Amino acid sequence: MGIYFPPISLGFGKSNMANRNPIDYRDKIFKTMTFAAAMMVLVLIAGIFFSLVKQAVPAISKFGFFRFISTATWDPVHEVFGAAASLYGTIVTTVLAMSIAIPVSIGIAIFMTELCPNFLKSAMGTAIELLAAIPSIIYGMWGLFTLAPIMGDTVEPFLQQTIGRVPYLGSLFSGTPLGIDILTASTILSIMIIPFMASIARDTFNLTPQVLRESAYGIGATRWEVIRNVVIPYSRKGVLGGIVIAMGRALGETMAVAFVLGNKHEIAHSLLDASATITVTLANEFTEADSDIYMASLFYLAVILFVMSFLTLAAAKFLLKEKIES
Repeated sequence: MGIYFPPISLGFGKSNMANRNPIDYRDKIFKTMTFAAAMMVLVLIAGIFFSLVKQAVPAISKFGFFRFISTATWDPVHEVFGAAASLYGTIVTTVLAMSIAIPVSIGIAIFMTELCPNFLKSAMGTAIELLAAIPSIIYGMWGLFTLAPIMGDTVEPFLQQTIGRVPYLGSLFSGTPLGIDILTASTILSIMIIPFMASIARDTFNLTPQVLRESAYGIGATRWEVIRNVVIPYSRKGVLGGIVIAMGRALGETMAVAFVLGNKHEIAHSLLDASATITVTLANEFTEADSDIYMASLFYLAVILFVMSFLTLAAAKFLLKEKIES
């Protein structure tokens, strides 16, 4: 009489495959849902773009592209519209704001990660991040009632008396300093985008491995050499990402700029002149558009701003790819 041993399943039979089928089915559902979520972003972007183009078709047909972006006239009475003045104001305010904000933001990030005492890091980090939480209309009101008088009474006259006397550069500060101008708008924009760049640069600098810093100090590098040759090169990808995000914020900012820019549809030759941006024009004149061509021209401006933002991001991605590969 022998002893009976029941068969032992090692997990390779049909029963195991049957148990895996529900899991595979759930995996497929999960993959489909995540793919749909990712595609939704692309569909939404394409839908926004095509809806803007559809509304702008009358202006595109009447003015064309090169005529529209090269004409500075914005005359709703005679229905003659051009984007040159608004386009110029958008580019100038953004470039000037970035030129102010980039060195300040990187300096803040370097101080907080490399030089700041530990008991101050938390408080300073919170204070910088709180700047990003302030609504843009608050910045605009503060700029109109506080910053603009300071700029018009003190800062801009000082710039006229100093830089304004330098040949060629002096023309940038000509005119009557009123405080409602490109320089004031760019200053407010730079204050608004500093928290984005500084926070991202700080977090990126903190990701630099400590062993790289210690190795550099071990071979006799100074603190400045460690920051310049180790921290910044290692973190350039994150810093560039913060710059792109801040640039997008500057290009699309509306309310803060609307308070202090003046909304003047002329190409300004001085930083102390009033001007207009695409966003300010859209915000101020949508309710006043009383004709189809007027409304279509505003949508045409929106299309141009949309394309500008897209090309800016694409250029940044291309430059970043080139730097990484090199």
